[in-house]
Amino acid sequence: MSRKTLLLAAAAVALVAVVVLGLSQTGTDNSAPKASTVSLADAQRRLAGSPPELAALHEQANQLLPGGRKAILARIDDLKGRPVVINKWASWCGPCRFEFPFFQEVSARYGKRVAFVGLNSGDNDADAAKFLKRFPVSFPSYTDPNEKAALALKAGSYYPTTVFLDADGKQVTVHQGNYKTEQQLVDAVERYALGRG
Repeated sequence: MSRKTLLLAAAAVALVAVVVLGLSQTGTDNSAPKASTVSLADAQRRLAGSPPELAALHEQANQLLPGGRKAILARIDDLKGRPVVINKWASWCGPCRFEFPFFQEVSARYGKRVAFVGLNSGDNDADAAKFLKRFPVSFPSYTDPNEKAALALKAGSYYPTTVFLDADGKQVTVHQGNYKTEQQLVDAVERYALGRG
């Protein structure tokens, strides 16, 4: 086989892998967006009086912050002493849309004890901003268009992915795929962020 034939074959295999991965992450049974359960104003009322490092997150609620890998790692370092839940999402991801209302509620419920941070990977800012307008959350999301931050956090290439860090900043677990119910996310926060289970 010529070198050109080998390159074409490798490119075809890579294309098939990307298509299969994309189709596996946009299933019809869980891609329909659910109605928001918590308004941003309600979440901010519930989170009033949070410890300073968490209050700083809440002040940046629903914002897309630049800086990618360097910025999110610096924020995680600033949050040492608190467990952190990082949700990797993208506006084009159906399963992300499905679970985002769960993050709206759970981040408002646990945000005085647990730091929630978003990671908008493989997306563009305009689409991500529209997504956040529809699904406002009480925490900021860092932009990660080239997925370098996701790689540094061992969040893989799957969407959505949720990374749990303990209060020392060490990874406890990684959940690939969307949460099917709000209770599943609550159970994960209780177990992996708060160490109750």
